[in-house]
Amino acid sequence: MKPSLQLKMGQHLAMTPQLQQAIKLLQLSSLELQQEIQQTLDSNPLLEADESQETAEEPLVPQDFTSPAPESSELTYGDDAQTAAPDNTLPDDLPVDSTWEDTFQDTFQNISSNSYSGGDEEDNNFIDRNTKPDTLIDHLIWQLELTPMSALDHTIGVHIIESLNDRGYLTVTLDEIRESVLRDQREDTNIPAQDLVEDDEILAVLHRIQQFDPPGVAAQNLQECLTIQLKQLPEDLPWRNEAILLASDYLELFGKHEYSTLQKKLRVDESDLKQILQLIQSMNPHPGSQLQSNQAQYIVPDIFVTKHLDRWKVELNHDVSPKLRVNSSYAALIQQTKSSQDVTYLKNNLQEARWFIKSLQSRNETLLKVATEIVKHQRGFFEYGEEGMKPLVLHDIADIVEMHESTISRVTTQKFMHTPRGIFELKYFFSSHVNTTSGGECSSIAIKSIIKNLIDQENKSQPLSDNDIAKRLKAEKGINAARRTVAKYRESMNIARSNERKRLL
Repeated sequence: MKPSLQLKMGQHLAMTPQLQQAIKLLQLSSLELQQEIQQTLDSNPLLEADESQETAEEPLVPQDFTSPAPESSELTYGDDAQTAAPDNTLPDDLPVDSTWEDTFQDTFQNISSNSYSGGDEEDNNFIDRNTKPDTLIDHLIWQLELTPMSALDHTIGVHIIESLNDRGYLTVTLDEIRESVLRDQREDTNIPAQDLVEDDEILAVLHRIQQFDPPGVAAQNLQECLTIQLKQLPEDLPWRNEAILLASDYLELFGKHEYSTLQKKLRVDESDLKQILQLIQSMNPHPGSQLQSNQAQYIVPDIFVTKHLDRWKVELNHDVSPKLRVNSSYAALIQQTKSSQDVTYLKNNLQEARWFIKSLQSRNETLLKVATEIVKHQRGFFEYGEEGMKPLVLHDIADIVEMHESTISRVTTQKFMHTPRGIFELKYFFSSHVNTTSGGECSSIAIKSIIKNLIDQENKSQPLSDNDIAKRLKAEKGINAARRTVAKYRESMNIARSNERKRLL
């Protein structure tokens, strides 16, 4: 074959830098978008934040979903609010046995009630905000340091504490603890390893740590954890001994809800067994969770949805995406600068600033458009709750807004909507459907809500099985849900099976 030249015509999608930037901004979360904006502001001198309120542009909100600007609130103080100055003058003649508090009692009252009250509160808030919370290991090490013991026992205790998980359970065996202690001892001393640590010594230190706070810590399993906590209760507490026996020997029967077998093993009737189980359930199965660092994780919503005069309004959160503009002073330097290198630099940054502003504007318009259609489609959810949710897939919104499904997926990922019913990710409003007897469709989220309500209202001594729930869905709601579908929805909500939900009345 001879090499030849051929002319062909065709179309293809070119990923221009502008399109790549628009796609990147579209899929960023609110926090990532703020970081991206700040980085762009720091790197591009021709881009700046528009903080002027007089020239603020109108919010990107459709006409039917307009929302008034939030009313400003201000804090005023009364002109007649005055505080009498304390009299700090020292009298000329004082009794020999007089005290400072007797002489300046009013002064101390004024200081304690006025001068330093705010300062102490601010200092406490500062400490609370900036003090690192103690972890479980820190808390146990602190108690270990206060416990008199030999250096070897202290080393064993440190290894035991460092082997605990976040729930407070021991995650390694005693042999592994001995090996780690021996390894450290070999590095520090020349004593033969086999002469350093005995198993009885490790057990003694472990039992000592198990008496630390929180109760039940350093247990090797749930039975031991509950038993340790129960043994720390007063000996004259009713049903204490029976609860210890149940936790140490018959906890598996309790997990299977075999109450009749437990009554025979413990030789008690049903009312007594109920009190024993209540005592066990009052214990903490995860003692380490009490000292976990539960710092609040805040979610910044991208969309606000409010109701006013029977109309639902959708509005962008402009704090997430502030208004940007081109710096006019730097832009004017393009005509005044004579250096070609400086002109090129300014022109490139000017073009990038315009692209960024346009991409940010496109992101806001797309996000608002998609959120508005979601609110229109899921009006039943906002009015009545989860049972009013309608089936919705990405293709439905993509057809309405005339965009590709991949674009809708990017818009709804890690974007949150603040509603009167809570904060939800936009993807939450998309769900599959199940057919009904009337020929309609019901959202899977609505079915989950119905199943949860049925389980909450069931007789705890005779809980509903998955088959019973499927029959009631069809009879009461007209929903054709198979038993396997009910089981799948139940498991997705972390609801146990019927035999595991059985309780004593």
